[in-house]
Amino acid sequence: MSAFCNNSDAAANNPIPEESESFEYFVDQFEDMRVLKYELPGFASLTLQRKKLIYYLSQAALSGRDILWDQNFRFNLQIRKTFEAILDYYSGDKTSDEFKSFLVYAKRVFFANGIHHHYSSDKLKPGFTVNYFATLIKGTNHQKLPLTSDQTVDQYISFLSPLIFDEKYFGRKVEQRAGADIVAESAINLYEDVNQEEVEAFYSGKIDPKDVCPVSLGLNSKVTKKDGKVIEDVYRSGGLYGTAIDQIIMWLDKAATVSESDIQKKEIRLLIDFYRSGDLKIWDEFNILWAKDNEPEVDYNNGFIESYSDPLGMKATWEAIVNYTDLEATKRTRIITANAQWFEDNSPIQPQYKKEKVTGVAAKVINIAMLGGDCYPVSPLGINLPNSDWIRKEVGSKSVTLANITKAYDITSQGNGFLEEFASGKAEVARVKKYGSLSDALHTDLHECVGHASGKLAEGTDPNALKNYASPLEEARADLFALYYMPDKKIIELGLLPDTDAAKASYDAYIRNGLLTQIVRIKPGKNIEEAHMRNRSAISHWVYENGRAENVIELFKHDGKSFVRINDYFKLRNLFGELLKEIQRIKSEGDYERGKQIIENFGVKVDPDLHAEILERYEKLNLAPYTGFVNPKLIPIFNTNGDITDVDVEYVNDYLGQMLNYGRNYSFL
Repeated sequence: MSAFCNNSDAAANNPIPEESESFEYFVDQFEDMRVLKYELPGFASLTLQRKKLIYYLSQAALSGRDILWDQNFRFNLQIRKTFEAILDYYSGDKTSDEFKSFLVYAKRVFFANGIHHHYSSDKLKPGFTVNYFATLIKGTNHQKLPLTSDQTVDQYISFLSPLIFDEKYFGRKVEQRAGADIVAESAINLYEDVNQEEVEAFYSGKIDPKDVCPVSLGLNSKVTKKDGKVIEDVYRSGGLYGTAIDQIIMWLDKAATVSESDIQKKEIRLLIDFYRSGDLKIWDEFNILWAKDNEPEVDYNNGFIESYSDPLGMKATWEAIVNYTDLEATKRTRIITANAQWFEDNSPIQPQYKKEKVTGVAAKVINIAMLGGDCYPVSPLGINLPNSDWIRKEVGSKSVTLANITKAYDITSQGNGFLEEFASGKAEVARVKKYGSLSDALHTDLHECVGHASGKLAEGTDPNALKNYASPLEEARADLFALYYMPDKKIIELGLLPDTDAAKASYDAYIRNGLLTQIVRIKPGKNIEEAHMRNRSAISHWVYENGRAENVIELFKHDGKSFVRINDYFKLRNLFGELLKEIQRIKSEGDYERGKQIIENFGVKVDPDLHAEILERYEKLNLAPYTGFVNPKLIPIFNTNGDITDVDVEYVNDYLGQMLNYGRNYSFL
């Protein structure tokens, strides 16, 4: 519920900051994916203590990689280790077209942290035959393959082949079709040998509607069966994923010794206690302390945090980031948080669902130093945590905008022809070029700083009531909050935007993306599945349909091409406000059926004719709709006593090389 993902349209619209033109961002491109580097500005000038803290936290961020792979699909690790063995030890011809096809497929699997596409959730389709796959395995040093002691190579090939080649066999990581058993029919490894009814029955008896401080039930566990009985297998030291968690603990323990304050040291120790016990009450204690601690220049996220991949919206995948503050850029977010109560008081939602007192909203702009787990290689642009509604209400939250990640997107998207191809005219192009970077950054800040932090649940509402629609509805709520306020005169009074034309640039980009361009990420014949895309589609199509009588938004053709034009920005703002009011009500009351109706009616379907046209136009630009990153390599410098005296940064130019390196050095399961 917290990560604000990149909007490929908005990223394509932003002007180039001149100071970064000398840094080479591009690393690789294949199929629908490109890989970039990100820069670590000002790292060299950090104190040694902060460099050491970043290094230790970064090692912890890399140590949980295997957890995510296994969570995404229970056979992913075997498949990945097989691919790693082939890439390192295959003795056959590595110059053939078939091997090159395998290489592209392997890169896609590494990008997705498994064999299912990271956005569409569909199983990735290999560009080589099952017979050639058998040739690769047979031509690889068998001692390097992850065979069991009683398994022959032929048996192993027979086991792996349908997992990779049969599209109907574990075909979707997360199944969200209305009417489907979204637990039993999802390949995600958060459940095994159980169905939706069994899981809901298992948890129903554990929910206390009178508990005003409920733990995030089921967040850090897998539900399965033992001796015919439904049980939870908890992620903890000595339990599920214990060997990887022990590595995370080891590096967190080192980080605690160089923490920036006693409070940060205590919170790291609480995180370690949580990993050792799996106790969700300790997880809440950690999040409370972490949310209150706004002073450190070096900060982090590490844990089972986001529930986007759970069809029921309860269980979290593992992720980690390490960051340090961009002090100059943080001035903007501090203005927003200083006025958080004004934004809450003046929002169009029902009075009973507004927070009487907005507590502990803290925000800053950060530079990422390391991405891990479900934040790697695809990174969010902004984050708001913790996700617990009662902690956000009583204690507050932290919001961050990822400056160096956004910068990489911005710079590499310039001059690619995307804006000129899909904008409705020269005036829109000029407006977006002038204001796009600023307005997009402000939208992200409003989304994270006050959007996610706004509103409250009605007393007795189950936080998990919206189930599989919780994530797209929450992202829509935060997006709408930002969109509603973008053109407000308060924004100009605070100096956050220079004029209303800048807000118009944000509306232009958002509606164009939601109605037209984001579907370049969808394969022909498929529906929209990913939560952020469903959110943007639902908002854009809802305001289009509800403003149709007054022609607020116009879809039109020019030279046989489809375009979108906003005819009345004021009325569009009012429509955003109406939808925000309804979605806040849905969340506050746990109105599953109405939430389902909005997402299914406006956020899921794709017009096939429009889709074909947009894909054809996009293909001619030779662009990739998905972007991921390689991490920099942090290299500790030791003296003769074994003490770290400095930490150097090495920028990596080999995407596949980094993936293989991580497989060798950070594989603990």
